[in-house]
Amino acid sequence: MEASVFAHPTALVETEQIGRGTRVWAFAHIMRGASIGENCNIGDHCFVEAGARIGNNVTIKNGNMIWEGVTLEDGVFVGPSVHFTNDLYPRSARMPEARSRYEDKSWLLPTTIRKGASLGAGSAILPGIIIGEYSMIGAGATVTRDVPPHAIVIGTPARVAGWVCACGQKLDFFDETSTCIECGRHWERSGNTIRERELEKLSL
Repeated sequence: MEASVFAHPTALVETEQIGRGTRVWAFAHIMRGASIGENCNIGDHCFVEAGARIGNNVTIKNGNMIWEGVTLEDGVFVGPSVHFTNDLYPRSARMPEARSRYEDKSWLLPTTIRKGASLGAGSAILPGIIIGEYSMIGAGATVTRDVPPHAIVIGTPARVAGWVCACGQKLDFFDETSTCIECGRHWERSGNTIRERELEKLSL
């Protein structure tokens, strides 16, 4: 483990795969086999299971459990008490009727949270889902299917309710175009997708 990693005295950090500048706060538990990048912040009472993958510059607020099969790419924000899952039809593997189902990892459905996405407090993320880059999941939303990049989704089940800039500012579209009032980026929309556009440079 990097010397620059900070782990609170009450945290249990078993993995060696943890990047420089990462901070792990009180009563967190990170299992051996988990992978965590640089400059992350992992709040109180978090649990990161073996097989979870966390990129660089990720913020995980208090009370989160990141299970095997969950990947958080660079710059992801996870609000308090987000609920991840990795098994669509879970049973106790110790129950005789279900034991054969867990003899291999075929039950495991990977979940990927793409670069820069934000997950609101108390949201629930079903397994096997891809949440697009820079999207924003509303507090308490239940996400049952893939989320497009830059989408704002709310409700149960979650549905697209708007669009958000990479900086986090909500976008208002007029004639299928929008300029972020916060950072000045320019966007265009086509159906259920948006993309950043570069304005043509004025010739002298």
